[in-house]
Amino acid sequence: MKPKIAIIGTVGVPALYGGFETLLENLLDYLPEAFDVTVFCESDAYPSKLETYKDARLVYVDFKANGLQSIFFDAFSILRAFAKNDFLLILGVSGTVMLPFIKPFCRAKIITNIDGMEWKREKWGRFQKMFLKLSEKFAVQHSDLVIADNFYIQEHVANSYGVAATLIAYGGDHVSLAFDSDKLEHYGLSTSGYFFTVCRIEPENNLEILLEGFLASESTLPYVIVGNWQASKFGRNLRGKYIGESKLRLLDPIYDQIELDQLRSNCYFYLHGHSAGGTNPSLVEAMYLGLPIISFGVSYNRSTTHDLAVYFSDRDSLVNILSNLDGINRELLSAQMREIANTNYTWEIIARKYMAAIGQL
Repeated sequence: MKPKIAIIGTVGVPALYGGFETLLENLLDYLPEAFDVTVFCESDAYPSKLETYKDARLVYVDFKANGLQSIFFDAFSILRAFAKNDFLLILGVSGTVMLPFIKPFCRAKIITNIDGMEWKREKWGRFQKMFLKLSEKFAVQHSDLVIADNFYIQEHVANSYGVAATLIAYGGDHVSLAFDSDKLEHYGLSTSGYFFTVCRIEPENNLEILLEGFLASESTLPYVIVGNWQASKFGRNLRGKYIGESKLRLLDPIYDQIELDQLRSNCYFYLHGHSAGGTNPSLVEAMYLGLPIISFGVSYNRSTTHDLAVYFSDRDSLVNILSNLDGINRELLSAQMREIANTNYTWEIIARKYMAAIGQL
């Protein structure tokens, strides 16, 4: 009989949302080989209520898996799962304040991927930051295995809590190169004739630096940014400020993977502004596509790209890079990004690392 594992902390599968959902979607191609898998899903996100998916049993919870309700979503899922499973795989720390209370009665081994340092994100207020930092502390102290997706997150766990986290990154080979000139023409673009970014529209992703740096560089190419502009006051205000700039294409989220990959695959340079979190999924995906990457030079991004991308630290340094692109060997940069991704960031590699780490508990 296979050991039982419950996976907690995502909207669910089939993947409809962000990085953890994509992680789960791809882990399920491998985990059922060794485990009897149960996935806790947000009820409202799945009206059809599939009972199983990729050989995993699906259980639905009547809380939102994101925002404030994520605390209750995760906590309730943990309470339902801890007595019936051999392992709990918790993705994120929203509900890990529950762990000190269930740990003395829990036969299951607890594995937590703590994500990035959520409590550092600018979008959170003081109370939320305090809560998330406490949740991270409880997650590290009361898990049997802590997973960090980036070397600097692993280092943070060691320095802050004296715990050795296991380093397992993120996969990118679910994306694919796509060439369709008609699709590009739909957006008024041509092959390799534009800059591109896809991200959530949040302060820590440094959109203003990207936008101001691009506009100040006097580049003749357009700049396409795909993101959830309408999801916050910050995003709406930012879009309102720049929507009149003729060289900018500020697009709403694109959930069709092929269409998104079409836009990414054909860009001249990929601009990555994230400054928080660990291994950013959008960066790994861009690397797998072999895109030449200009990235904000924070330690997480340097670690992910093995210090081989091109880095900026502020508006002026970005302007300097964009004004001197002829000095960058695009072909070499693209090849290096693809090689790093192929060696480190494929889903089979990532899934096998998860299975090996859990199997050692």
